[in-house]
Amino acid sequence: QDLARALGVSKSTVHARLKEKEIKRHSNSIKSYLTPANKKARVEFAMSMLDRRKPHQPTFIDMYNIVHIDEKWFYRTNKVQKFYLAAGEHEPERTAKSKNFIEKVMFLCATARPRYDDDGNMTFDGKIGIWPFTFQEEAKRDSPNRLKGTLITKAMTSVTRDVIRIFMLTKVLPAIKAKWPLEDMGKTIFIQQDNAKTHIPIDDPQFCQVAQSDGFDIRLMCQPPNSPDCNVLDLGFFAALQAAFQKEFPDSIDDIVTKVSKGAYDDYPPDRANRVFLTLQSCLREILRDKGGQHYKILHMRKATLERLGVLPRTLSFDQEILQQAIDSLS
Repeated sequence: QDLARALGVSKSTVHARLKEKEIKRHSNSIKSYLTPANKKARVEFAMSMLDRRKPHQPTFIDMYNIVHIDEKWFYRTNKVQKFYLAAGEHEPERTAKSKNFIEKVMFLCATARPRYDDDGNMTFDGKIGIWPFTFQEEAKRDSPNRLKGTLITKAMTSVTRDVIRIFMLTKVLPAIKAKWPLEDMGKTIFIQQDNAKTHIPIDDPQFCQVAQSDGFDIRLMCQPPNSPDCNVLDLGFFAALQAAFQKEFPDSIDDIVTKVSKGAYDDYPPDRANRVFLTLQSCLREILRDKGGQHYKILHMRKATLERLGVLPRTLSFDQEILQQAIDSLS
């Protein structure tokens, strides 16, 4: 109606133009502001992911030695949620004490790229782990649901750098060492994190001491500032977990933890995670093409179809001209 009024035509005319695709609907998402320094860092990061053994054909590395980590809030329910109901089916009744304070839990997730042998059989699912930021304390008084002194689970409301360090030392690093493929024990493993102030520095002494023990060489690295498109968790992994989790309708903090960790995360197909790593490479290619910018569209590769045909590429390559233009933008 607003568009018809602005164009000075009838609504039926606008509707006809929409059907003829002379006018199209477009959902626009706001993105982080990038400074020239941010764009330069994005180009340098994308170039750091190139396979140096192929100078004449720019190709990305397989990224098998990179573990992506990030945090995400999972809410017990959303204020507004869509349902599909059969004819005569009653609408769901959802309640909360306050719509502005719905129970939520933050999780730390770590994932690597799945691996397959020459016959296409998965040898490593890439799932390092997902851990809730929760704690337990005794109930201070009786209630209709439990007695005084009963241990109850509560979500941490503030996650500081010290908390992140503890989780890295006691959960992330032991999980990597326990699950990492034996054939790559001697190779350097990188943990990629964003630039949040709560994350530990890459030269944190306590982290380095534990990361370099037991015959492992594990190091921290940071993705470019204001660049969620450089992390597979933000690109698609978290969205898939959220979509699966919303179908479970948890009713408590413990239920949120169970249905995220034992439900959505454990049931997430590793094949889809492998495709997200290819999407990441597509983003890095477009970052180089856009000289560090972020206003680009990811080209559809039909990855699911290529996977069924057994021809899904392990890495993506692109024209030398794109790389040269990105290099020129750095000067």
